[in-house]
Amino acid sequence: MKFLRAQFGFVVSLFLAAPLFAREPAAPAKDFTHETPRQIEARLKWWSDARFGMFIHWGLYSQAAGYWDGKPTSGAGEWIMNDMKIPDSQYAKLVPQFNPVQFNARQWVRIAKAAGMKYIVITSKHHDGFGMFRSDMTDWCIKSTPFQRDPLKELSQACQAEGVKLCFYHSIMDWHHPDYLPRKPWNDLASPNPNFDNYVAYMKGELKELLTRYGPLGILWFDGEWEDTWTPERGEDLYNYVRGLQPDIIVNNRVGKARAGMNGMNKNGDRVGDYGTPEQQIPATGFGPGVYWESCMTMNDTWGYKKNDNDWKSAETLVRNLIDCASKGGNYLLNVGPTGEGLIPEPSVERLQQVGAWMKINHDAIYGTSASPFSKLVWGRCTSRTTSTGTTLYLHVFDWPTNGQLIIPGLKSPVTKAYLLKSNSLGWHKRLKTIPAADSLTISVPAAAPDQFSSTIVLKLTGTPKAE
Repeated sequence: MKFLRAQFGFVVSLFLAAPLFAREPAAPAKDFTHETPRQIEARLKWWSDARFGMFIHWGLYSQAAGYWDGKPTSGAGEWIMNDMKIPDSQYAKLVPQFNPVQFNARQWVRIAKAAGMKYIVITSKHHDGFGMFRSDMTDWCIKSTPFQRDPLKELSQACQAEGVKLCFYHSIMDWHHPDYLPRKPWNDLASPNPNFDNYVAYMKGELKELLTRYGPLGILWFDGEWEDTWTPERGEDLYNYVRGLQPDIIVNNRVGKARAGMNGMNKNGDRVGDYGTPEQQIPATGFGPGVYWESCMTMNDTWGYKKNDNDWKSAETLVRNLIDCASKGGNYLLNVGPTGEGLIPEPSVERLQQVGAWMKINHDAIYGTSASPFSKLVWGRCTSRTTSTGTTLYLHVFDWPTNGQLIIPGLKSPVTKAYLLKSNSLGWHKRLKTIPAADSLTISVPAAAPDQFSSTIVLKLTGTPKAE
């Protein structure tokens, strides 16, 4: 207890002291916003091929677990400071409590990898401004907790060992920093004369630490760009600053101001950032070649951990969401919200294990695939892969036909082979009979569906598919 009292006194005192950071010098001016489509495609190829990633929301709010002074928040767990209007000086009480000794970076990465996820996006800083890494820019970070370790460094090492891409989520909005504008009325430690340029310099300083200390990153996933103090010009400058430090990094469209709300896609054809970010929804249709997007979604109702949120999506829904995204040419970023102790909740782990079991069999129908050539399929979805030797269509059948006949409407290309992707105990793939017609193809299928969530039929075609 003596240590916790001393630690809390230190945390509160750092609020009242002068800011610890200095202005970050500007990076060399270079414009990365005018790449050719081919350059963009090459830089984003690993991500487009991956199709599936893990989102991790983890911070001080995880310790609160959706409760403050014994009262539950009605909003998202990571927004508790805003939703409960908690003053900075009171929110700081979480710092000496946060000691996630059960955190195991290798275990987290292996959970993601076993689920079939190719990249991890974790919150380096959420809207409460608290850094989940050891920063030299401020004491408002993990180094002021009893934990002392750097979880992002440990995740970087684990991701490299397991062959998973590490990516960071970094909030532009900051409820804690004294120079951020606009300030919340419940902030009791705001600067009397805030200077937003000082805040931007501080944010760039943190980003420089992240981009120079943790190895090559896959993505910088920005958020919190919607307040009026953030402008298109600042977004373009930040995009160029980040790319100046790691030229190959991918940056989402929330770095700028073009995002059209929760549907996540850019308005008016503006392009600052590399891809769109639909939130908690999947677009009704795809967007065609050269338009990159990723749907980020929760497993329950919130991003950060809330101990009373048990509204879990089924593993079937998660698998079908992944298929739906891939069939429209997009990625699926599925969230977990670890506890203040450092554990991924067991319901999340259980569902990811089930998704992983499906992916172990069906990954060829997801990784490296392109959007469906069909406008609509009533029984499921389709992904495709085209090479110099022809096209492979992966038919994801959600509703298995009870009469043994699967009809593919509008397919006019000749089929050279059809078979089930799931093999039998001897490793054989069951060949299927196809019956072509003028405006459709009928496939004779077994009476029972091979997979519980979605069964995959592979069609081999010559050339590019002709479909409606």
